[in-house]
Amino acid sequence: MKRKPRPGAIREEILSEWRGCEEATNLNQGIHAAEKFISAILRSAGAEDGLHEDQVRSAWKELAGDFISRHTEPVSVKNGHLVLRVTQPAMRFHLEQMKPMLLTRIRAQLGENRVKSVKFALG
Repeated sequence: MKRKPRPGAIREEILSEWRGCEEATNLNQGIHAAEKFISAILRSAGAEDGLHEDQVRSAWKELAGDFISRHTEPVSVKNGHLVLRVTQPAMRFHLEQMKPMLLTRIRAQLGENRVKSVKFALG
C-alpha cells in the first residue's frame, strides 16, 4: 500500500526541481557583516585616521594666513598627501619655497602623522 505524500513534501519537491537544487539549509552562510570591511575601505580611501578634507578646509585659512588662503584651496587629502590648488604659477613657486614651514604648521594643527606631504596643482 502506497502512502499519501504530505502536502508540504509535494511543494518542496516541485520547488527543488524548479530551482535545480535542494533548499539551502543555512541562508546566512557566507554572508559577512560590513563592519569587518570598513577599516579596509577607509584605509584604501585614505581616511583611516579620520582626517577629512572638511577639517583641512576649515583650518586652512588659519594655517596659511589671509593672503595665501585667498590664492589657494585644499583639494584633497589621500593617503596622507594634501593637494592644494594654486591660482598662479608665481604663487606655486612661493609655496614650494614655504613647503617645510607649511607642513610644520599643518602637522601641528591637524596631527603629527596625518599629513605626510603637500603637493601643489595649478588651477
